[in-house]
Amino acid sequence: SMVTPRRAAVAIACCWIVSFLVGLTPMFGWNNLSKMRRTQELNSSHTEFVITCQFETVISMEYMVYFNFFVWVLPPLLLMLLIYLEVFNLIRKQLNKKVSSSSNDPQKYYGKELKIAKSLALVLFLFALSWLPLHVLNCITLFCPSCQTPHILTYIAIFLTHGNSAMNPIVYAFRIKKFRTAFLQIWNQYFCC
Repeated sequence: SMVTPRRAAVAIACCWIVSFLVGLTPMFGWNNLSKMRRTQELNSSHTEFVITCQFETVISMEYMVYFNFFVWVLPPLLLMLLIYLEVFNLIRKQLNKKVSSSSNDPQKYYGKELKIAKSLALVLFLFALSWLPLHVLNCITLFCPSCQTPHILTYIAIFLTHGNSAMNPIVYAFRIKKFRTAFLQIWNQYFCC
């Protein structure tokens, strides 16, 4: 009764709008462009202004650490961790009660709930595993300017963040039967003859 198609559509639209605003914030001015221009002016170089397209050169570490990590990644990650711990605790309590119902088997019902909760916890774990390395490197870059992190580590961390988007459908397809069935239907309909 709470999750109606209209409410779901509004929630999805809000998520996309917030994501666009957060993701496009550097384009609205929170970037390193002015710092790069000042550096060029200090060098009194009259050559053409060229921007090296590297992650740490273009993106402001203040944005990445304070705004992106401390506001949009870490709090939701910790909140989801607490929610999953509570879900597992509730399921464990229900399974330990061994309450017998007249027609349904509670062990079977809560066993399914536990499997779904484990799948979602796996998604949360993969999210943390994929995103935390980049944010740790960003924190090192911001809080320890003299520390040099190898560029290859940054590229691997960025690759992990992109790979996270590909992991979720695979996890859902292998762990949850309804997702697997829908995934196979879509695959057969659009990719197989």
